Amino acid sequence: MISRVLKHGLPVTVSVPLVVVLLMVFVSFGVSQVVLSRLAVTQERQLTDLANAYLDGLEAALIDPVLRQDPWEVFDALDRARNVYAAVRPLSTTVTDAAGTVLASSDPKSAPIGSELGAATPETPAGVALEQSQQVAVLDRTLSVEGRTIGHIYSQLDISPLLAERGEVLWYLIASNAVLTLILAALGWFAVRGMIAPMKILMEHISSAADGTADPIPANVVKRQGPEWARLFRRFNTMAEAFAERETLLTKVADEERLASLGKLASSVAHEINNPLGGILNAVDTIKVHGDDPRVRLSAVQLVDRGLRGIRDVVQTVLASYRADREPRDLTPADFDDLLVLIRPEVRRKQIKLTWSNELPPTTPVNAFGMRQVVLNLLLNACRATPNAGALVFRAEVTARALEIEVSDQGPGLPPHIAEFLANDEPSAARLASSGLGLWVTKRTVKELGGSVIVGKSAQGGARFRIVVPIVVVVDEEIERVA
Repeated sequence: MISRVLKHGLPVTVSVPLVVVLLMVFVSFGVSQVVLSRLAVTQERQLTDLANAYLDGLEAALIDPVLRQDPWEVFDALDRARNVYAAVRPLSTTVTDAAGTVLASSDPKSAPIGSELGAATPETPAGVALEQSQQVAVLDRTLSVEGRTIGHIYSQLDISPLLAERGEVLWYLIASNAVLTLILAALGWFAVRGMIAPMKILMEHISSAADGTADPIPANVVKRQGPEWARLFRRFNTMAEAFAERETLLTKVADEERLASLGKLASSVAHEINNPLGGILNAVDTIKVHGDDPRVRLSAVQLVDRGLRGIRDVVQTVLASYRADREPRDLTPADFDDLLVLIRPEVRRKQIKLTWSNELPPTTPVNAFGMRQVVLNLLLNACRATPNAGALVFRAEVTARALEIEVSDQGPGLPPHIAEFLANDEPSAARLASSGLGLWVTKRTVKELGGSVIVGKSAQGGARFRIVVPIVVVVDEEIERVA
């Protein structure tokens, strides 16, 4: 029963006092049984001693009258014994001869002289039998002279005071045990409440860590605790400070990695913008010199239009990839196709054979900004790892209610120490400073989206990254798409 109480999920401040109450009930029940049994044994022994004394006195006074078969003398002896042994509280006493015929009785109406006595003989060796239902004790004593039975004495004693005493003791035990149980339960409740008060403080601060910030326990609270809890609180504060420093470091290095990627793209983007910009300037110079010619003017305007549109596409793609201050939206095929603008200069420069397979549906309920960051990071790493005239494969599709993305290159493959680094979900600060930071940030982003990154070897012999992100189809309202 106690194990059921502990497993019932009740608060400690309730379960522990309840266990104390149950234990007290069990203990009080056992103690009460022992006390009552010992009281019963003591009372029965005292009753037996008194009954034997009463019967001994009767036996000495009745031997001669029973031998003479004198009912009046027997009755007189019974009457005198009733007054002498009033403390024994005899209810009735009957004397018979050896054949069971009544010689005399203190209650002639129930046992007339000359009648046959039908009372049963007690089966106890002492000749005393308790009939608690009738609140009487039945006595039997055989009268004998020189080994010859001459008669019997049957008597009934009133034992109601003994039974009343047992009842009083029982109720006293119940009342005292109940009071003691309530007192101990109250003391247990206050004691446990005081004992778990520091635990509640610790649990509140641990729960705050689930939101990403572990708040240290105030110093004045730590000072009020005992040595053990104070030591535990100080260790928690050390852990909270380390946790805060780690989160700050991770946020900082993630931002630095994103900005570093943007810096690496700067030259490629500048080259991508410089080409149409040069054409636009040439078209402007042409209009200045030959602006009167309608054909030349139309051709120059078309060149300016194409150049400006190209610059717009590059700028929009960069903003979509690196601007963080916008509302989340679902992923579309254009989110990945736009990334071609950013990697096209590197692909052209190294003459990479790019296989591009974007089979996404019109909308996929996955955070578009996070997935663009992940795919762009993988594509840039693949372009850097792929040698000149090498192969690079990109595949994106939705299967079995999951978004699957694969980026494979023909580079030297992923070094073992970086693969091991990616498998470590909680790297140290020293590991963050080593190589593989960009890939670890990628894995962390995918994990925040509820997905996983699977690293392997590609068919071309290089590295292969497979990203699987589950799709949650819960859309409360349509989100505006921002390029």
